[in-house]
Amino acid sequence: MSSSCKTFLLSPALAARGAGQSTLQGLSGDSCCLPCASLLCPAAFSTGSHRGGDYASGIWGDPMGIALIWCLALILIKWITSKRRGAISYDSSDQTALYIRMLANSEIEVSVSARNVRRLLSFQRYLRSSRFFRGITVPNSSNILDDDYNGQAKCMLEKVGNWNFDIFLFDRLTNGNSLVSLTFHLFNLHGLIEHFQLDTMKLRRFLVMVQEDYHSQNPYHNAVHAADVTQAMHCYLKEPKLSKSLTPWDVLLSLIAAATHDLDHPGVNQPFLIKTNHYLATLYKNTSVLENHHWRSAVGLLRESGLFAHMSLENRQLMESQIGDLILATDISQQNEYLSMFRSHLDRGDLCLENANHRHFILQMALKCADICNPCRTWELSKQWSEKVTEEFFHQGDIEKKYHLGVSPLCDRQTETIANIQIGFMTYLVEPLFGEWARFSNTRLSQTMLGHLGLNKASWKGVQREQLGSGDDVDATFEEMDSDILPQEPRLS
Repeated sequence: MSSSCKTFLLSPALAARGAGQSTLQGLSGDSCCLPCASLLCPAAFSTGSHRGGDYASGIWGDPMGIALIWCLALILIKWITSKRRGAISYDSSDQTALYIRMLANSEIEVSVSARNVRRLLSFQRYLRSSRFFRGITVPNSSNILDDDYNGQAKCMLEKVGNWNFDIFLFDRLTNGNSLVSLTFHLFNLHGLIEHFQLDTMKLRRFLVMVQEDYHSQNPYHNAVHAADVTQAMHCYLKEPKLSKSLTPWDVLLSLIAAATHDLDHPGVNQPFLIKTNHYLATLYKNTSVLENHHWRSAVGLLRESGLFAHMSLENRQLMESQIGDLILATDISQQNEYLSMFRSHLDRGDLCLENANHRHFILQMALKCADICNPCRTWELSKQWSEKVTEEFFHQGDIEKKYHLGVSPLCDRQTETIANIQIGFMTYLVEPLFGEWARFSNTRLSQTMLGHLGLNKASWKGVQREQLGSGDDVDATFEEMDSDILPQEPRLS
């Protein structure tokens, strides 16, 4: 499209007052693309030259011409909405602008008109996810699976309940659509589509919106991480104690919460948002800032998609509230509180999964485990996740240095190493949580996770020793006896 066409798009009324192409030439000084102009504003040519009028009438009277008009309209919508809809960043390709906005610079204002333009992305996403615009009608969910998954990805989904499921490979096989593909499959596998009478098109649209609202430029907190957490949650839901007690409602909440638990994550942590006076920190009063934002973002997409519009208002409100409870439990700063409650229940032996409140609490603990289960995966997968999360930490540290904010703990690439970060993370957060989970659910999966955790910790200690040049110099905080490295038999509740 020529430059004059762009001018024409901004002021079609000027073209309508002129006589075809000559008016457009006056707007920009060069010759406009006649097909673009006539398609987008036929009035400019219906009263203009004979050539323009014939061209316009021919296009508008021909089905192929109408199809071409739709294509141009979609291109225009995509151009208008090319900036990201997320509440924290609007231009995913402009890193400088992204972080300037994060710094809450008072000189940068988001105008009402800009927000209105970003809302058009809802329509863009509908076009992208709708089968109508791709000329394919789908009578049932099984056909969606057949159409969307190639042979290798579909083969992997048959083993989605295996703990060694490679989410990175699956993401490549699905061309970056791992979250949509995996979550839709799990909805179908658990019978949720039929049980809740879900419209498969609305479900697909909701999942596409969720996937798009994750920031793909984040090394760690992106849609692949959400897909990995959702797959882990599925594995926990299959555990004997849970599978025989959970209701379809419980499973539905768990999968939605897992898929949306880090929705629209900015790639920086809560302390960063607080010390930069970000508006989200103000909105949520410096308490579970990111988790509250993830939850509210998920609720917004549920309402926008209309996925549960056929349910009663009371049930929808209950769903939104309980999804919030699950997502808020992933706040790592609340780890000790949840772990203490979990340990107390196990010590007393009073957990009863027939009780809805107790089931909901166990689902909170399950999502917490799924969220930080990377060290419990195989070394090949765990190492990749460790590198990605550390790079995200270091990226935040680079920004903090650049703006003289004071580097947050674990975020200084000059003083921290992946090995040190991972050993501390495993020691103080992962081991206590998964030790208690193994008390609750003493199964083969729990022992497998603890086994991987011990081996991965030993591997990172080996890396640490190599970096320091001598095992004697390793920080005593992370030194343990060999018997402590390997998983122990869990206590039974």
